[in-house]
This record gives sequence, structure tokens and C-alpha cells, in this order.
Amino acid sequence: MNGRIKGNVAMFVSKTFSGLNENALRYLLPAWMSAYSGVVLRLVFGTLFFWTAGIFTEKHGVTSTLKQRAALFFLGAVCVFGYMFALLMGLTYTTPITSSIFISMQPIWVFLICVLFMHEKVTVRKVTGIVLGLGGALIIVATQKAGDVASDPLLGSLYCLLSSLLYAVYLVIEKRMLLTVDKITVLKWTFLGGAFSAVVMICSTGWYAPVLSSGLFSVPMLTLMFVLLFPTSISYLLLTVGLRNLSATVVALYGYLILIVAAVVSYILGQDQFSWWQILSMAMIVASVYFVEIAEMKEVSSPLSEPSSEQK
Repeated sequence: MNGRIKGNVAMFVSKTFSGLNENALRYLLPAWMSAYSGVVLRLVFGTLFFWTAGIFTEKHGVTSTLKQRAALFFLGAVCVFGYMFALLMGLTYTTPITSSIFISMQPIWVFLICVLFMHEKVTVRKVTGIVLGLGGALIIVATQKAGDVASDPLLGSLYCLLSSLLYAVYLVIEKRMLLTVDKITVLKWTFLGGAFSAVVMICSTGWYAPVLSSGLFSVPMLTLMFVLLFPTSISYLLLTVGLRNLSATVVALYGYLILIVAAVVSYILGQDQFSWWQILSMAMIVASVYFVEIAEMKEVSSPLSEPSSEQK
């Protein structure tokens, strides 16, 4: 299997899990666990998972420097923790579809980061894409009302926006780190940094996770086990495979799969109500990323699109 096919298969599976993660977390929050406790559970479990995996892959890994490990730890402490915290807080107040719409905007944030910090060329197509994407997000913020499926849509949308931005930063930086550091090392240290921030946070917010006292085969516990094992651990492992073989922008484009999966499951489970405003917002964001991606394909590949040392 060549690298591009491997990357696309990995991202398809990863983002399918991520889409289901939106619905699973919405079920658990806030009745079965608080967003604060959920972040701790995900990051601590992920840390244990990847450090255990590191025991079996250490001989095949690339030796990392102290500076690289420190950078990865800081990336996790800020971006991985911040992304997960904002995501869970957003899902506490709004719906999986709204959250997924903001996740779908990640290619736009990746492009903006490249323009601001890597001097990527600005074109009419890209500017058009940015305007459409922001317009789609504003429609959701302006039209969603509080109710049974969303207790505070505006606050939830702001958290989801922050989550999307932090995840885009994480994608850009991790893509560059994977050029010189193996994937398990990246995941070990980023999750350790995220877990550190989560534990510091929980000391001041307090613990609330009645899901842990439910039966082992109860629906809440099985849902939590799914979240911890698949979207938290296996999905991130597959993400590194995608980033090694695809550009950061293409990886971000798979956020659309999250939106599709979350939307279908949300309507089936009654976690959201159908709205033409949602459909319009989705269409605008799809169009926005189309303009950004088409413009990018017409240009010389940016540093983010360079193959890793393993591919050369």
C-alpha cells in the first residue's frame, strides 16, 4: 500500500471515530461526567495507552532530543489539552452538529496560520473561501436558539470555535515534528503534556464522573470505553499516519467526515433538530474549503506538504 492510500485510509477510519465521538460525548455530558473530568479521563487514558505502546516500539523509534521532547510536552499542555477542554465544554452547551461544523473549518485555520507565519501566498480564491467559511459559522452562531438540544448555543459555539483553532495549530506543528520524530514519541509526550495540564485544572475545578460508578456493561460505561479507546487513542494514532503521508490541509479536510457522521447520528438519536440554517452553513463551509483547497492545489507545495524523511 503506497503512502497516500495508507494516509487516506487512516484518516477515513480516524475521522469516522471522531464523528461518533461527538455523539458519544454529547450523551455523557454533563449528566454522566463534567467536561473537566472528561478531559482528565481522556488525556490520562491516552497517556497510559501511548506510553505502554512505546515500550513495544522503543527499539524501532527515532531517538529524540530533550529539546524535542520539551517542545512536544508544551504542545500537548497547550494545544491538545486546550482542544479537548474546549471541545467538551462546547458539547456541554451545544449540539454535535454545531461542534462538527466548527471542526470542518480547520482547513481555513491551517491556511491562515500558513499565511501569517509561513508567508503563504494570498489569492482571491483563498480569500473567498475564508469569507464563506466565516459566514457559515456566523449563521450557526446567530440562528441556533437555546432549547432541549442546546442549553447555551452561543457559549457552546465559542468553545467549539476555540477548539477548532487549537486543533489547527496542533495539526500544523505536529506535521512538522513528525518530519524528525517518530509517531509514538510524538503522541507520548503531547498526551503527557495534556494530561499534566488536565490534572492541574481538576485540582481547582473538582471531580464529577458518576459514569465510573455505573455497571461495567451499562450504556454510559460502554460509551465512555468507546470514547477512551477509539476516538482518544486509536484515532490519534491513525492521525499521525495521515500526517506522515498527506498535507496538513488534506488531513484537516477530513473534518467533513466528522460532520457527516455526527449529523446523521444526531438526527437519528434526537441530539439535534433539523434546520435549513444548518444546511446553508454546511454548504457555505464546504464551498469555502473547496476554494481554499483548489487554490492551494494550483500553487507550488508549501513546506507543510513536503513528504517526511521516510517518504523521500
